[in-house]
Formats: sequence, structure tokens, C-alpha cells
Amino acid sequence: MSDEAVQITARGPRADAEAAAAALEAEPATEALTFSILEEDEDHDVWRIDAFPIEADEQAAIGRLLGGFPTLRVVTEVLADADWLAMALSGLPPVRAGRFFVYGAHDRGLAPASTVNLRIEAGAAFGTGHHGTTVGCLLAFSDLLKARRFDRVLDVGCGTGVLAIAAARTGSPIAVGTDIDGPSVRIANENAALNGARARFVHAAGLNDPLVRNDGPYDLAFANILAPPLVALSQDIRRALKPGGLAILSGLLRTQERRVLAAYTSRGFRLVRRIHRDAWATLVLRRP
Repeated sequence: MSDEAVQITARGPRADAEAAAAALEAEPATEALTFSILEEDEDHDVWRIDAFPIEADEQAAIGRLLGGFPTLRVVTEVLADADWLAMALSGLPPVRAGRFFVYGAHDRGLAPASTVNLRIEAGAAFGTGHHGTTVGCLLAFSDLLKARRFDRVLDVGCGTGVLAIAAARTGSPIAVGTDIDGPSVRIANENAALNGARARFVHAAGLNDPLVRNDGPYDLAFANILAPPLVALSQDIRRALKPGGLAILSGLLRTQERRVLAAYTSRGFRLVRRIHRDAWATLVLRRP
């Protein structure tokens, strides 16, 4: 692990920022990297990538990849020796996504009475609700709830557990989240307790694990992960769903949408809806 926590920021035109983000996604050395991409200045076509490497090889790989895009201005800042993740989150505003309002402890007094309010503490897990992929999943789910409820919901790569907790809080009697990262599972279960949600989260290596399989088949599966595992899991997600079940997929850039969609349509899935938020895509698919 690197001695100092750093933040690497790259700014430049959208096309180059998206290409650089896709390169970060595809690089094995940065497959577990936490980063975001968003539009910073619409009038001047300035997009920004923020990356938070943990390992020294991650930091080196980021420098090498971003260096291949001369139009991007790259700055590396050493973060203060403090709980910088908590400090960063304390400056994030709460998020409204359809009927859902996602907030942290610092904003607990701002939750409206008219929304489904989800208090999510990130710790070391992904999914505070601020990232375009998480917002896309919540927006898609909120719209689906206008027509029906889902008895059995699976959250693949649950992170903080926000998606399974959203399902449990809106009437799903069974909401199961799974992650290969032990600390994420612990944080997700803590968040479920904070929200009084009957969602359970398990540490499992795959969807064939009995802890996941025994509550299936599922009416709805979330998978807010990365494009390569989304492709690799297409058959497993199909098996986990009931016939006619829905999958909400995200964690992919718009540039990766065609590849992911092809993997699922080859399994018989039909595209129901797509949501674009910043450079990210969310897909809603129906199992045959």
C-alpha cells in the first residue's frame, strides 16, 4: 500500500476523458480502483476524472494511462493524514433519485417526509448514492415500482447495500446482497440495521453459492459492478432470475454499453430501458 493517500484528477474534453476512463476500466492493474467521471464545465467541454489509488502499482498505472492523453491536465494531490474518505463524504450533498433520498449522518436533518429515506454510511465500500451508476439504478428501480412490487430481489456486488436496502424499504420481503469483499458485506449489514431494513448481505464468491441460490429465483437483480464482470456474469444472472425477471445493470461507461448489451441479448434478454448519467450507463433488461 502506498505511504500517502493521494487523489489524482484529470481534466479535459469529454471524448478524451471518456476514453481515459475506459482505459482505466480495462487495465488489470486498476480493476479495483475507485474513480469517478463527471462533467465539470458544460460551456467549455471540461470533464473531470477523480481517482483514489490505494496501491503503488495502481498509482503508477494511472499515471501511465492518463499520460497517453495529452489533452488531459493531470494533477496529483497528497491527501491529509486523516480519515479523508469521511471528510470527503461530509461535503457531499444528499441525493434525490426518484422516490429515494440518500443521505449520510451529516445530513440526517434534511430528509423529507415524502420520500423513502436511506441513510447510507460508506466506510470502505462503494455506493453512497452520489455516483452516476448508483443514481441510475435507483431511478430505474423507482420507475419500475410505479407498476409493481418485487418479492425477491438480488443485489450482485452490493457495496454499501443501498440497492437491496432500497428494495427492502419498498416492500420486497426478500432482499439479498452479495459481495466478494468481506468489509463491504459488514458495512452493508450495518447500513441495513441503520435503516431498519430486512435485507441480508452475504460474503459469497459467486451466484451459485447456496447463501445466494436458496432464496432464488429472483424477480429482480441489480448488478452495479464493472463491465467485464457484468459480461462474465450474464449467464449466472440469467439463471438467478425467474422467467420474465428484470435485471438492472450499471457500473459501465456509455462506451461499454454495446459490449454489455450484446452479452445479455445473446442470452435472450430484451432491453427495456437505458439511462445515461454523465459518462455512465444503466440498462434495464428482461429475461426471456
